[in-house]
Amino acid sequence: MSLELFDLNGKIALITGSSRGLGFTIAQGLGEAGATIVANGVNEQRLNEAVETLSKKRIKAYGYAFDVTNSEQIKQKVQAIEKQLGPIDILVNNAGIQIRCRLEDFDEDDWQRIVDINLTGTFLTSKCVVKSMIKRKSGKIINICSTQSELARPTTAAYAASKGGVKMLTKAMATEWGKYNIQVNGLGPGYIITDITKPLVEDKNFNSWLCSRTPAGRWGSPSDLVGGAIFLASRASDYVNGHILYIDGGMLSCV
Repeated sequence: MSLELFDLNGKIALITGSSRGLGFTIAQGLGEAGATIVANGVNEQRLNEAVETLSKKRIKAYGYAFDVTNSEQIKQKVQAIEKQLGPIDILVNNAGIQIRCRLEDFDEDDWQRIVDINLTGTFLTSKCVVKSMIKRKSGKIINICSTQSELARPTTAAYAASKGGVKMLTKAMATEWGKYNIQVNGLGPGYIITDITKPLVEDKNFNSWLCSRTPAGRWGSPSDLVGGAIFLASRASDYVNGHILYIDGGMLSCV
């Protein structure tokens, strides 16, 4: 049956930065589709709480704390995951941060931190996980991009630069690893209601602008990302590679 194409039973999925926010929602969605979830974060208490919440939903979930900018930590934890659970079938590179500031005033350390986590972290984690995928000639990698992989707004230069880099890194990964039956694609959220965007939601002027700018006429919900994530993680996307699936209510399609 066609629905079996989206079945993730028996698959192991590592989602970085998944102790809260969009990463947690994606982890829950993949878990509800049958995957065993490996949640990740740097705050162990928050990570344990996330795993407990997933477990209460009858999702098989484990937590592994590591910093995506630390290649040695990544290596050690990936080895531990695969020893305990088996090979990682699905990797979602979700860990990311945003710092808003006018470009001419942007602190150099803040710039480097955004690039290190958003872009370099995606490279380092993928580089470690993909080695097992290459041996098995099977794997799915989903890199979390953004509408700001395509468009910029004032005070978001560092974030836009890093997410633009993630978009092109996704295409490069697909180009190099496609021959091993590994599909690497991106998921590009538009403006989604989260704790981070709450101040923008509550800003009447910005909220009015966004809703009028977006063909759907509304903000996105974290749950809007789940269908796309399951598609890119499943057999349904076996011939999709190097693609960025934007989930933005149509924002990128109009002026």
